[in-house]
This record gives sequence, structure tokens and C-alpha cells, in this order.
Amino acid sequence: MLKLQISKDSQKFLDILPPKQFRQVVAKVFTLLEEPRPHDTKTLKGYSFLRNDVGEYRIIYDVMGGTLRLILVGKRNDDEVYRRL
Repeated sequence: MLKLQISKDSQKFLDILPPKQFRQVVAKVFTLLEEPRPHDTKTLKGYSFLRNDVGEYRIIYDVMGGTLRLILVGKRNDDEVYRRL
């Protein structure tokens, strides 16, 4: 199992999520810790980051060594998550 490192931006976004959505996103993050590249993961063009979706949210992350770095979490249908990269 990988270690988890959460960016400040991701932490701020998670702090304001409603409880139901928070549980969904966190459950997906724990799944990614066990299997960092499930079949529905995509690589972002122009970046070395991976993308995975859960409900209406998008998780941007990468794996370096034994650490899963949670880069950004944002709305799925909102391009703001990519502008913040």
C-alpha cells in the first residue's frame, strides 16, 4: 500500500465538500492507494499526472516511489481544475 501526500489545494477542496461527496472522494482515494492505476484512469496530455473520476468530481494525482501525491480535486464538468494545474 502506498503512502498518501495531499496538496494544500486538495485539502482545502476536501474541507468544504458535503459529507456524502467527501466520503465518495475519500473512498476512491483509498482505493487508489491500493491500486494506483485502475482501468478507468487516464494520463493527462502534457503532464505526468493521472486522472480518475468519482461521481461529479475529478481526482488529479501521480505516483512517485511509494507515495501517491494527491495534486488536485475538483468538479468534473468544470475546466477550472485544469486551469489550476
